[in-house]
Amino acid sequence: IPGPAGGCRDAAGAADNAMEGGAQQSSLWEPPEQDGGPGERDGGEGLPEVKRSQPLFIHGSSRQPPQEEPRASSLPSIPNPFPELCSPSNSPILSSPALGQGPPREGTSHVVKVFGEDGACRSLEVSAGTTARQLCETLVRRTRALHDHSWALVELHQHLALERCLEDHESVVEVQSSWAPGADSRFVFRKNFAKYELFKSNASLFPEVMVSSCLEANKSMAHSELIQNFLNSGSCPEVQGFLQLREAGRKVWKRFHFSLRRSGLYYSTKGTSKDPRHLQYFADLTESNIYYVTQGKKLYGTPTEFGFCIKPHKVRSGVKGLKLLCSEDEQSRSCWMAAFRLFKYGMQLYRNYQQAQARLSQPPWIGPTPLRSVSDNALVAMDFSGCTGRVIENPNEVLTAALEEAQAWRKKTTHRYSLPAACHSSPLSAAIHRTQPWFHGRISREDTQQLIGRQGLVDGVFLVRESQRNPKGFVLSLCHLQRIKHYLILPSEEEGRLYFTMDDGQTRFADLIQLVEFHQINRGILPCKLRHYCTCVAL
Repeated sequence: IPGPAGGCRDAAGAADNAMEGGAQQSSLWEPPEQDGGPGERDGGEGLPEVKRSQPLFIHGSSRQPPQEEPRASSLPSIPNPFPELCSPSNSPILSSPALGQGPPREGTSHVVKVFGEDGACRSLEVSAGTTARQLCETLVRRTRALHDHSWALVELHQHLALERCLEDHESVVEVQSSWAPGADSRFVFRKNFAKYELFKSNASLFPEVMVSSCLEANKSMAHSELIQNFLNSGSCPEVQGFLQLREAGRKVWKRFHFSLRRSGLYYSTKGTSKDPRHLQYFADLTESNIYYVTQGKKLYGTPTEFGFCIKPHKVRSGVKGLKLLCSEDEQSRSCWMAAFRLFKYGMQLYRNYQQAQARLSQPPWIGPTPLRSVSDNALVAMDFSGCTGRVIENPNEVLTAALEEAQAWRKKTTHRYSLPAACHSSPLSAAIHRTQPWFHGRISREDTQQLIGRQGLVDGVFLVRESQRNPKGFVLSLCHLQRIKHYLILPSEEEGRLYFTMDDGQTRFADLIQLVEFHQINRGILPCKLRHYCTCVAL
C-alpha cells in the first residue's frame, strides 16, 4: 500500500516488522514504527491512533484490486496434486474409520457380528471396552447354553486359513478394527476345552526334551513348578526344538532348530548351536499373535498337518509378512503355542484362569451375595392326591409327604437304570439320546475329528454319532493323548430286552444316556473317563 512517505508497506510486511522487533519492544501489541505521521490509505483514509498494548487491526478495502504475491507472480501456476489432503473432512484417507479415528473411544457403541459353528450370524451392539469374556457371557445367556469357562470367541481368517482363540481380557472392538476392510474375517462362538488346560496339574503340554530348564536340571520337573518358571519374570525358561520354516516368497520348507525366549523367537543357522553368531531373530512376541493353520497342505503346502503361523500386528491382509511354521506332531505344536501365550501375557493369563474358576464355582443366577427369593418364603406343601389340591398345614404330615416323594423318585431312578421288562422293546430307550447335547446324528468321521480338534484336543472330549457302516449302530468318538479314537456301540436284543454294548455284551446298558453317564464315572473299557462333550449352539 503506497504511503505518504513514498515507501511500500503491506500487511505482511507490517507483521514481519512486528515479529523482528519483538525482542526490542516491550509488548507484542506495539505498532511498528512509522517514518511519517499517521498513514493514509487509497482515498485519504487515515489510520486511527493506536495506543500501546493494543492490537493493531488491519482493515481490508473492497476497492483494492487483488494483487499477486511477488514470488508467486514469477512462477508458473502449479495445480495441487493432492486436493483431498487439504480437507481432512472430505478426505477418504484421513476420514477412514481404521486410520483416521485411531483406537476406539470409550463410550461409543460398535456393532460386532458373531457366527456360530452352523454358519448362523448374530449382530451385537457393544461398547469399546467390551472384552471377549463379557461377550461370551452375553451369548451364553441369550442362547441359554450351559454356563462354564470353556466357551470362547475365536478369531477366524478364512482367506488365510488361520484361527486363534481370543484371551478373556482382549478387547473385541480393537481386534475387529485391526482387520483389513473387505477381508473374510469373523468371530466364531464355540467351545474351547484346551484354553486353560496348561494350568492343570495333570497336563502334559511341555515335554522335557523341549524345555531347557528341565534339561539343565537333569531331572523331571513338576508341571506346576514349570508353569511358575514361565510366569516368573526373573526366570529364563526356554522352549527349543526343530520346526519346518517356509522361506519368504517361496513354497520351499526347510528344517531349523528354534528357541523361544522372553525376548522373542530365534532360529539357528548352524545345527543346534546357540552361539549368538548363529542365532537369527525371527519374531517378536509382543507385536504378534500366534494362529493355528487349518488348511496348511492345501494353501501353503505344509509338510505335516500341524502348522501354525505368527502374524505381526502390522500385517492386515495377504500372505506377505506371515511367518509360517510346521511341527512334527500335535504335542510339539501345542507346546510351542502354549509357551508363546505364557511368554506374551504372563500373569494376565493366569488371572484370567483364576477369574474363570471363580465364575464357575458361583451359580450364574445369583449375585456375589446370595439372597433368598421372596417367592421361596411363600412356598407351602400341597397334596394333589385327591380331585383338588389342598394345603398341608400339619408339620408331621408335611415331613411324611416329603419322604414319600423322595422314595417315589428313588424308585423311578432305579427303574431307569434297569433293563426293560421282557417281551417289551421300549421305543423311548432307542430314541431318547436324540435330545442330548452330546449326540450329533449322522456326522461323518472326518467332520467328527475336525469338530473335536476345533473344540480342543483334551483327554475326555467326546461325542456320540450314528455309525456310517452299521445302520443300527452308534459310535463313541473320544479324544485321548491328543488322538481321537472311535468305539462302536451295537444294539442287541436278548429275550425281548433291548440293550446297548461296546464289549460284545459283557457290559449292557438300557439306553445311550445310561452308557454315557456310566463312563463319565467309570472308565470301563475306555482309556479315560468322559469329561467334556462337544456341543454346538444355534445363535
